[in-house]
Amino acid sequence: MAQHRRPTATGNSSKRLVATRAAGLPPGTFTDAGQTGLQLRVRRRRDGFSRTWLLRFKFRGEETRILIGHFPETSLEAARGLARHYRELASQGIDPRRARPRRTERPSPVPISSAPAKPGDKHTIEFLASEFMERYVKPRRKLPQYAQAILDLDVLPRWKGRDARTIAPGEVIELLDGIVDRGSKVMANRTAGLLSQMFRFGIHRRIVESTPVQLLFRPGGQEKPRQRTLTDEELKAFLADPKDATRYERLAHVITLLLLTGQRRGELALARWSEIDIAAKSWTIPDENAKAGRGHVVPLSDWAAREFEALKRLADRSKWVLPDAAGEDHLDPKLLTRGIAKCQERFIERGIGAWTLHDLRRTCRTGLAKLGITPHIAERVLNHAQEKIPGTYDVHQYLDEKRLALDKWATHLAALRVKQEKPSSRAARPSQ
Repeated sequence: MAQHRRPTATGNSSKRLVATRAAGLPPGTFTDAGQTGLQLRVRRRRDGFSRTWLLRFKFRGEETRILIGHFPETSLEAARGLARHYRELASQGIDPRRARPRRTERPSPVPISSAPAKPGDKHTIEFLASEFMERYVKPRRKLPQYAQAILDLDVLPRWKGRDARTIAPGEVIELLDGIVDRGSKVMANRTAGLLSQMFRFGIHRRIVESTPVQLLFRPGGQEKPRQRTLTDEELKAFLADPKDATRYERLAHVITLLLLTGQRRGELALARWSEIDIAAKSWTIPDENAKAGRGHVVPLSDWAAREFEALKRLADRSKWVLPDAAGEDHLDPKLLTRGIAKCQERFIERGIGAWTLHDLRRTCRTGLAKLGITPHIAERVLNHAQEKIPGTYDVHQYLDEKRLALDKWATHLAALRVKQEKPSSRAARPSQ
């Protein structure tokens, strides 16, 4: 019986590879006759052998070789499938070297070309992200830097240099799973939404032909809407001495002003003094600063006007209501949130549970309802979108009605502050 001849270490076998044979090959490079360009390179290592799948192909006249996996982690059938996929990409003018997922779990045992993106390549993930930011995000978002931060944190580093047309749905899921696994479920949802927008933009601009974001549900799960409102007792504790509760004078005025008006932190952070009329007691929020691009006028109670006057003194000559440290730009709204987080221990000491700036908006809306303000006026105070038909045909601004509502709310808060002050004055009275 003729014995099976084992391939030599220096030769290339032209026979079809099978899984059992691939596992026993000696050091050398062996070509699979079952798939054009597929090779298995076997190398001796201290702890045994490494078996690496390689693909040889020509792209734009240049012959090259790339790593596509390791045996047995990547099976023979999987290697053949990847080889067919990458050769098909090459035939379409897409460089397979930029179509491979980023490898992090195992370093390559053979030198592989990094194939950096060529200047002017209009299909890279970097080009797609840049166009998306410049032509879609920046013209539409008040704070586009948040979207850029998401791309810089998780998207661009993972798919650096990739041809955006080759990113597969499974890779999107892996990226989002990684964000969830590090405990950032909400960020995973935000990233998923941004990626979906970006690839749909790419289809519109003919940068990609389809989107790999094909999700059945939110990767971070359903986000439950917050229902936190500050109780009257908690409001009393804060209003007794806002500056002492926060340690920061400007932050104390910001909290009080947002509580009195029910507006968003970003709208206040982006406000200019040209939009504040203290004499007329009004704050005009322009379209570009408002959510969904719907600006409106906020009537100011006497108390709210005084809070703006206090912020004016602190802002000095800046055109911004809340200038940054240099006074040349507005304050980043996130710094207000961080300021609240730093004060939570002081709030707890005063009997105030954990809360966020947006909870003040909910507290204001709930307070207006308790005071008997009709829902459609209370919703307009917060500049919420109206139902389709009324929102389309009723363009009246209801300024007088909103002013009455906010004056009533300010009177209620002032009464809480007075109730808090009375026990203190009695306690300070000397005994007879």
